Parts: sequence; structure tokens; C-alpha cells
Amino acid sequence: MTGKEELKALADKASEELAGASALEALRWTVGTFGDDFIVASNMQDAVLIDLATQIKSDVDVLFLETGYHFAETIGTRDAVATVYPQVRIVNALPEQSVAEQDAGYGPKLHDRDPNLCCHLRKVIPLRRTLSNYSAWVTGVRRVDAPTRADTPIIGWDDRNGLVKINPIAPWTDEEFRTYVDEHGILENPLVSAGYLSIGCAPCTAKVAAGADPRSGRWAGKGKTECGLHG
Repeated sequence: MTGKEELKALADKASEELAGASALEALRWTVGTFGDDFIVASNMQDAVLIDLATQIKSDVDVLFLETGYHFAETIGTRDAVATVYPQVRIVNALPEQSVAEQDAGYGPKLHDRDPNLCCHLRKVIPLRRTLSNYSAWVTGVRRVDAPTRADTPIIGWDDRNGLVKINPIAPWTDEEFRTYVDEHGILENPLVSAGYLSIGCAPCTAKVAAGADPRSGRWAGKGKTECGLHG
């Protein structure tokens, strides 16, 4: 088997064996299996996943997609993570073009005219390029996030990027998530308390109406629900 085939077989086996694993059990398996050869993704909405991962490995690599369109609060949260978890290595994945270069090539405000293309250029390609350096990645995807994520396994195979994908908090409810944040004093983007319940790039993120789906604040009115990173 090729390296990719071996990794997929590993993921398929672990998907069954760890189907009921806790977040920390899944992360212990990740560290025990991959050592330094994995990265933890964070959009810096909060540091829950980082806090969990550093309990098992204090010097994990943390992936942040630096799109050039983030809220100042999101950049501030990223910088605060580096202070609170001083051993982590934040890997800032940059697009091939700056915002100004993209505006020059595609016209200004591509995110308004073609958000799928903008996400592809500023998120999907940088993600793919960064993940090519690893055998596995850890994400904070949860089944309650959206209907498209309802069947998310704890361990799976990411066919698009060709590596193992670990989703340690996939089964967590919103209540379980909130309890973890509150009980552990987890660092959280200040925009969350201001009503931004799913934070992405500033031009494509809005406050969420009371009682509405948290992801309704992303790409409002554009019929788009995913940026292409997870499906």
C-alpha cells in the first residue's frame, strides 16, 4: 500500500474503534499515533480545542487561516492564545495573494460577488498547502453545527486533503461546549458575547438573531453555508 492507503486504512480502523471516544481519548490516540505529525485547526472563535489538545501535548502546532479579512478581535484572540499557551506553534496559513493583489486581479469585494471563489482562494488553497506537511489534522467540527455535519465521525479520512481527520468534540452539544468554556475559563473571542455566534471573515459574518441558527450569521442572504474546508 502507498502511504495514503495506509493512512486511510488506519483512519477506517480507528473510526470504528474510537466511535465512542471522549475528546481526550481521541487526542491521546492522535498524539500516540502521529507524534508531531499533526496540526490542530482553529478559527480563533475560542480556544476549546487548543486547551484540550495541550492537555495531551503542550507544544502542538495550531493552524490559523490568515485570510486578511479577519475581525481585529479574531487576530487579538489568536495573539492571546500564543500568550496563554506559550508552547504552541501557531502556523499562519496565508493566501497566495494579499487582499490588494486579489482586488487587482479579480476586482474589489470578491467576497460579495463570488464568495465561493473568495473562500477557495483565501481558505481552501492555503489549508490544502499547509495540510500537505502533515499526516493528520484535528478540527473543532461538531455534529450540531449544521445539517451537513450531522454524521461527522470522531476519526475519519479526509479524502479531499489526503490525510486523517480527527474531530474530538464532534458529539458535544451546545450545552456541553458552553459548560466546558465556563468551567475551565477558556479564552473566547469577545465577539461571541456580542452576538456573533459563528465567526469567519468580517465581510461575511453578521450578528445572529436571538434564537436563530448560529451559522445564520455567515454569508447571510447568499445561500452559502460552508466555506469549503469541511465539505
